[in-house]
Amino acid sequence: MTDTTDYKGLSRADLDFQYNNRERVPNHAEIYAGWGPACAAVRTDFDTRLDVAYGDHAREKLDIFLPKGSGDGPSLPIRIFYHGGFWMSRDKEDSHFIVRGQVEAGAVVISVEYALIPSVDMTELVRQCRAAVAWVWNNAGSFNGDADRLFVSGHSAGGHIAAMMQATDWTEWGLPADAVKGSAALSGIYDLAPMRNCYIDDTLHLSEDDVAAYSPEFLAPLGGGSTLIAFGGDETAEFHRQSEALAAAWKTKGPAVELMNVPGANHFTILDHYADPASDLCRAMVRQLGLEG
Repeated sequence: MTDTTDYKGLSRADLDFQYNNRERVPNHAEIYAGWGPACAAVRTDFDTRLDVAYGDHAREKLDIFLPKGSGDGPSLPIRIFYHGGFWMSRDKEDSHFIVRGQVEAGAVVISVEYALIPSVDMTELVRQCRAAVAWVWNNAGSFNGDADRLFVSGHSAGGHIAAMMQATDWTEWGLPADAVKGSAALSGIYDLAPMRNCYIDDTLHLSEDDVAAYSPEFLAPLGGGSTLIAFGGDETAEFHRQSEALAAAWKTKGPAVELMNVPGANHFTILDHYADPASDLCRAMVRQLGLEG
């Protein structure tokens, strides 16, 4: 691709600027480092089952976080989380801290790992993420989770994945059509077309078929349910547009859609709001689970 590539009036250089979050947030490394102690704390504060295999690939693993002593009580709603990294970087351990608000409210939160591009393509990546949902639904009783109250979420690339999970025909996986009761998609990319027109595609190598098959904006939330779409007030215009376009598209297709602009949050610090029990974003996710928010 060349710098003259045009997408919705934006050149390749424009799109590189809009989607390069690390360039936009120069202290991103410090933000990542600051999450380390909080990630360690939740592994101590809550009951955990770490690196549980949901498939055969080395990265098909998930981490389960439960309220202390909840094993003998009533079953709990489940929230699955998919990390970001433009489908090509990061690990589930990097964002363990995000589970705090919802686990404290009485939910099981599960952080999912998946293989990264270019070691796999987008088709395999999405398949793995769907396999994780199927594993959680089928095994919910083993960790006192309620399979009938299963919700997904994700940040950045994970926001895209969360929306794809809600747009999945779960009957093809032997699950009820409404296996996923709703999603919380944060700072996601829901139209993949601009990814083919900026620096990210130097690694992703997406095809036109990938854009058609894996752009949630142009799909439907097949199982219904509610959708919470959030983005940071300090994110770029393209990230605002991506969220606003998904909300507008899905409002015409059935589910209840809530669009939330998180004031002062950038592409990374929005995760602090995800984790914080006192934040409007976390309270909205807790309410989506059917708990008091």
